[in-house]
Amino acid sequence: MQEVLYLDRLEQAEALLKPQRIEILRALALPSTCNEVATKLGQTPQRVNYHVKRLLEHGLVRQIAERKVRNVYEGIYQAMARSYWLSPQLVGRVGDRQSTGLLSLGHLLDLAEEIQRDVAAIDTTESDLPSLGVAGQIYLSPEQRPAFLAELQDTLQDLFTRYGGSTGDRFKLAVACYPTGKEQSS
Repeated sequence: MQEVLYLDRLEQAEALLKPQRIEILRALALPSTCNEVATKLGQTPQRVNYHVKRLLEHGLVRQIAERKVRNVYEGIYQAMARSYWLSPQLVGRVGDRQSTGLLSLGHLLDLAEEIQRDVAAIDTTESDLPSLGVAGQIYLSPEQRPAFLAELQDTLQDLFTRYGGSTGDRFKLAVACYPTGKEQSS
């Protein structure tokens, strides 16, 4: 099972975005037959079979085996991925994005879409992919933001200079700073 299946075709998104199909997809995290899924979800096997066939047709699930039960062959299916991401390109950009520099929401949205595309393109069939992830929380007043960005750029440039050689695994580094909303006081 893949980690991520990046949906960039409208037909795939349409096939997936039905509440019953999402339920069935979740039930297929482990290999199961349509009868097993139907029992688990309290639906008829025929209804589940119909939805599984649509998911199969669009590459969202796969048949991993078949078994004979009372002279009838029954498919065993499994979801293709643990996560399904919809490409922002399914809708495309509507109007112009307000990107007024590195401190703008437009720049952050462009970066998030780029990261989503890049991560989805990683070959997750390799075991134990090298990756790094760092997250933290800071508090910045509007006056502090430009100074923080300048200091962050200097720090990152220093790291790029020190680790920017041509040997080792190649990584892309993206840093995003975005508002998380107001905290609730206890």
